[in-house]
Amino acid sequence: MQLLAGSTLLRACCPNLRACQLSSTRDLPVIRVARRTQLWLERLEKRQIRPVAAAKPGTLLISTRRRELNQAFTETYSMWEQPSLVSGGWKHRKSRGDYFTINRYREHREWPETEDTFRALNLDENVVSAVEALNITTPTWAQKEVIPSLLRGHNVLCAAETGCGKTLAYLLPIMHLLVKRKDFCPDSPRSLVLVPSRELAGQVTSVARRLGSQLGITVQFVGGGRSRRVTERKLEGMSIDLLVATPGILWKALKWNKVSLADLNYIVLDEADTLFDKTFNELVESILMQTQIASNAKEVQGLHRNAQLVLIGATFPKGVEDILSKVLDLGSIHTIKSTKLHLLMSHVQHTFKRVKRADKVPELLQILKQHAAEKPKPGIQIFCNASKTVNWLSYILDDHGIKHTRLHGRIPADLRLGIFEAFQKGQTDVLVCTNVASRGLDSCRVGTVFNFDFPDNIEDYMHRAGRVGRVGSKSQGSVLSFVTHAWDVELVQTIETAVRRRSNLPGMKSRIRDSIPNRYVKENEELAN
Repeated sequence: MQLLAGSTLLRACCPNLRACQLSSTRDLPVIRVARRTQLWLERLEKRQIRPVAAAKPGTLLISTRRRELNQAFTETYSMWEQPSLVSGGWKHRKSRGDYFTINRYREHREWPETEDTFRALNLDENVVSAVEALNITTPTWAQKEVIPSLLRGHNVLCAAETGCGKTLAYLLPIMHLLVKRKDFCPDSPRSLVLVPSRELAGQVTSVARRLGSQLGITVQFVGGGRSRRVTERKLEGMSIDLLVATPGILWKALKWNKVSLADLNYIVLDEADTLFDKTFNELVESILMQTQIASNAKEVQGLHRNAQLVLIGATFPKGVEDILSKVLDLGSIHTIKSTKLHLLMSHVQHTFKRVKRADKVPELLQILKQHAAEKPKPGIQIFCNASKTVNWLSYILDDHGIKHTRLHGRIPADLRLGIFEAFQKGQTDVLVCTNVASRGLDSCRVGTVFNFDFPDNIEDYMHRAGRVGRVGSKSQGSVLSFVTHAWDVELVQTIETAVRRRSNLPGMKSRIRDSIPNRYVKENEELAN
């Protein structure tokens, strides 16, 4: 048989080829999609993922070198929307060098303050004069809320952002009561402030003594790292109006029968979220079991009054009620909570930079050289996750002639005394430290917080960032963080998502009995003694 050309063969097989072609043009074939694919497309449509586009004009909330991922302050996402993240691809090694900044969009002076004075809070006139002598005339919102509640005899839990004046919020009512009542208790302090670290204890003691010196109030401090004889000498032979202590040494003093908590008027747990973590909670529970805490306002009156309980913190873990229920009626606690709790501070700039591990030191040195050229020089805190990293980085800074001090829980107590105070006074401008210096300390001169190691959880990030932008700070402050590991990226993605949605940061309420990294257990064990 003779082979036909392609078109001839088709005509031979299909005489009506032209008609078929015209019919196929009019009636295109239907492409059927698998049901699984249809369901996936429907789910994708319901998620309402926004297309990546240029940010709207106006003040930028988030800025990055990729302009399509910028987000204007006026733009936001709902909790059901998945925003496009700058850090979305940061687990890939090609992302090194990428960065983004969460810009400040409010002025520092917009902290919620009041027009009231301390006299309007019904404090004793002598106490008002003492606090005004410190050049403090206007109470912050936290002081306005906490002070009247304590004066009315309530137990108070105050959960508020860092740097809003919580220390004076509980010290002034204590001073008010101590001035009004001149009890003599030779074996028991009249009030107790329990803090997690010696540095914070020293700071609270300093403020209390400055107030008490004008009011005839005795303030004593006992911290770990000293011999038993030194501790006993501080507790014997005098009536103590206010005792500031760390949990470990106070527990030992109770065990030695050198102090009693039977006649307390106030017991304050400052940085209570730390005191209730795995390191301290058994010690704190034992201390609370030896106190008589009032269950209502009537029990704080009369000669044999019970103690008022004050819990102060920037975050509070779940499970606190398990311990508190053993010593008081939970319904007696008056809770004061800030509307800005668990939100990034809007007057502080946060920058996150994806870097290779080997590039961290050169990048840091470049930043410190720029910092050295600034006039006046604000303080800078460099945070590391472990004591050994602080020591290693300190040696490198020494080699480059950068004057600095270091602070961590493994430094002996006699050497640690005065380190942070020297930094506060400006004797050095750079402090390399661990989380020992992240909670409660007055860091008004700090202008920049630098996370050389990204913290292991968001709660620690919040406390570190809280070292800047505090009440009384001269600068608004900024936070710069190196992001190196995959687990760092996951935390940054969580922070970025919360900021784009304008929502609270998740993971801020872990249970108090959850395990924590071994390095923090070891670090805090040094503080507990």
